[in-house]
Amino acid sequence: MSRPAAADSAEFYHRYINYTQGDSVKEIIANHSKEIYDFYNSLPEEKVNYAYAEGKWTIKQLLQHVIDAERIFTYRALRIARKDKTPLPGFDENAYAENDGSVNRTSQSLKDEFNAVRTATDFLLNSFSETQLNERGTASDKSITANALCFIIYGHLLHHKLILEERYL
Repeated sequence: MSRPAAADSAEFYHRYINYTQGDSVKEIIANHSKEIYDFYNSLPEEKVNYAYAEGKWTIKQLLQHVIDAERIFTYRALRIARKDKTPLPGFDENAYAENDGSVNRTSQSLKDEFNAVRTATDFLLNSFSETQLNERGTASDKSITANALCFIIYGHLLHHKLILEERYL
């Protein structure tokens, strides 16, 4: 299965897809999984409560956000790959952040959850056949393929890695 075409997702998601390197789901996993794992697991303990500006998320909130978003994107990919044509709703990332409880968690517990979610995601994405990756559904009122969602999952993680590097670390 090749990289998603422009029509495979809403334009908003193209920026995430463009962060990825590789021409298939298996290639983006091979190219980025270790890099992402290493980066997020090396976030410094002394900065986990840091936000680079008033009203911006802390590193702990950002880590919880990528966990939540990965779960949502993965759920969408699973439903679409399994030919579930039920339109899937969007989510308000700011409402999630306001209610995520990350302030009461240790950074290690967030990293452990991140690692568990990442491992489960990679198993799921690697299990999809080409036919399943080609399946199309609706999420946030927009047409999207399971394949595009796989690239979006990785692109979203890479997007936030860049933000962390530029603004937090």
